[in-house]
Amino acid sequence: MSTANEASKVRNPVEIVIDQTRCMGSGQCVLTDSSIFDQGPEDGLVILLRPAPGEASRPAAEEAAELCPAGVIRVLG
Repeated sequence: MSTANEASKVRNPVEIVIDQTRCMGSGQCVLTDSSIFDQGPEDGLVILLRPAPGEASRPAAEEAAELCPAGVIRVLG
């Protein structure tokens, strides 16, 4: 039987959502984790390579969201 403390430690799966229409193409997300994010070759706008990258990628995804000057990255879960 799980306790309330154990249940509060369980996180939902990591999901990343981007708003490409507001992207400025600064590339901070790609510099943070190029296995999750890329940039379009012509416009430099963010491309989400892995929308559900797994728990091990949470810190990098959250850092990318914090560093994004346009605030287009959201980490859910």
